[in-house]
Amino acid sequence: MTTKSLTSAIALNARLVASGIGYLLVNRYTAFLLGVFAYSLLINLQGGPGGVVLFKEGMGFIFNKQYLELTLLFYLYCYFNMILRPSRWQALLAAAPLFFAYLGQDIYYLMYSNVFRFTELSEIPELLTVLSIPVILLLFITVVVPLVYFLWSVHYRKFVAIVIGILPLSLLIGAAEFYPQRYITSFCAVGEEIVEWSDAVSAENNGRFMMVLYREAERKVSLAKTEAYRDRPKYEQKAQELASWVSTHSNNRNVHLVVLESFVDPTLFQAATITKDPFHPSFKKLFGNKMGFSVSPVVGGGTSQAEFEVLCGVPAFQELAGVEFNSFTGSQAYCLPGTLQLAGYQTMASNAYKPSFFNTPKGYKGMGFAKMYFPREYVNDSSSYLTVGDTAGEDGYMWDGTLFAENLEFIAPLIKDKSGPPLFNYVLTIYGHMPHILNEQKRPKVLKMVSAYKDQHLEMSANQFFYRSEAVAEYVNRLLEIDEKSLIILVSDHVPPGIFGRKSYEKLRYLNNKDDSIHMNRIMVIEDGKVKKLATIHHYDVPAMVLNYVTKGAYCKERSCGFTENKFLDDRMKRHDDYMRLMAHATD
Repeated sequence: MTTKSLTSAIALNARLVASGIGYLLVNRYTAFLLGVFAYSLLINLQGGPGGVVLFKEGMGFIFNKQYLELTLLFYLYCYFNMILRPSRWQALLAAAPLFFAYLGQDIYYLMYSNVFRFTELSEIPELLTVLSIPVILLLFITVVVPLVYFLWSVHYRKFVAIVIGILPLSLLIGAAEFYPQRYITSFCAVGEEIVEWSDAVSAENNGRFMMVLYREAERKVSLAKTEAYRDRPKYEQKAQELASWVSTHSNNRNVHLVVLESFVDPTLFQAATITKDPFHPSFKKLFGNKMGFSVSPVVGGGTSQAEFEVLCGVPAFQELAGVEFNSFTGSQAYCLPGTLQLAGYQTMASNAYKPSFFNTPKGYKGMGFAKMYFPREYVNDSSSYLTVGDTAGEDGYMWDGTLFAENLEFIAPLIKDKSGPPLFNYVLTIYGHMPHILNEQKRPKVLKMVSAYKDQHLEMSANQFFYRSEAVAEYVNRLLEIDEKSLIILVSDHVPPGIFGRKSYEKLRYLNNKDDSIHMNRIMVIEDGKVKKLATIHHYDVPAMVLNYVTKGAYCKERSCGFTENKFLDDRMKRHDDYMRLMAHATD
């Protein structure tokens, strides 16, 4: 071979290699993956849950390990390309169903702050009935027409390819529907972390489609476990009977129930010296030494578990899911709010944070709240009375004082209207959440925790406690001015995690490390203007306290209530059947 021919052969091979590499780099499949990355980043920057690419302020772009989701997306894209008739639009048309499936879920999240679940497909007909004609026409043109064109473009003569290609997806969906426990076990073995406190983070970790299937499998497991307890007519009848009995014995007085985020009493750390009294003088004057304790089901996090017990009156056994709220579908479970609503109360929940946390809207609806309010910054609802106010320098968490002031302004006319129904006013705070950041221009540090063991987060929490105790005192004193003859309960959801969790509490000797001390939280009770100190209770005893108050003591005369006898009842396991029955109907 001559030098010239050899050179020509090398050049030809080089062109072929370059052509091959170029094809690999510039083709519809590479473009599709790049499109997935771009879409993921764009929707995250708009406030949606992160996808394959996530942007975190101060950390730049992060690639999530959504291997299962990416595999599924790429497989579906290849499958759609295979079954469509060749055309100049084939590459884009094959991506259309996936794009609209993602876009629909993300619009749902941006509008309602909830991650889409499979069961919510049943709500589409109801949604269409409330949409305006122009919006319906827009949806028809931008969504329905492209999808119809996609179906028209399918090469139906490729029947075998269509059937074989859809088989893997059918097996995946079938496993979630018909073998849900095996599906969950397998998913947990190969998937990324399921974060029980946030559907959004779980979707960021694993992907939209994979989490839809996972939550559907969880729902199926829940239904199977609760089948023996499911008797809706009988459950409804008992709920009506209890509500009727409560109404007959009711004093028609208002109830104010506040769950405080991580409201830990710094004086309970026996191995630390506090350089300044962490109680604001106004709080100390109001409550003195009459604060009690309530046992929370969680430590360091899991607020909705505390809410579940406080509002539903049964222990959070976590038998149906890691977080009970995640199993609620909005079906009436007749917790405390539902009983009071049937008994003639107006029930309202005011939550200082995002509704996407813990499936909260469906949880509140199933519990029986007639109205629920979230800050307008987090929901597409101009009718909400809540706004987050100034959160600068404090990780975006709504200040307790702002929440309480807005709540007082909203409920004051309802309280003054004596012709209206009595009020059940439930409030959940968020300030004090980890990492306990203080804006020292607004709230300078006032104390230190001096000890051989250092935990900066708990020291920050103690400084927050000083200001929060002032806000609590102002709120309660104002309530007593306008609604003295009422029941006011304030309880911490759980102790904060600190930097090192349980180890910090042991080293700092929280409550001198007595049994189960880390689950014990402060509770304050004011009945008809008088502060009451009760024996230690569980969070799940709170509904009984409320019903006993509104029925003038009749409720606990017919039932065993340890707090009325000033003793602690450890009756958790005795309430297991009640838990299963309630969850059976919460998951309907």
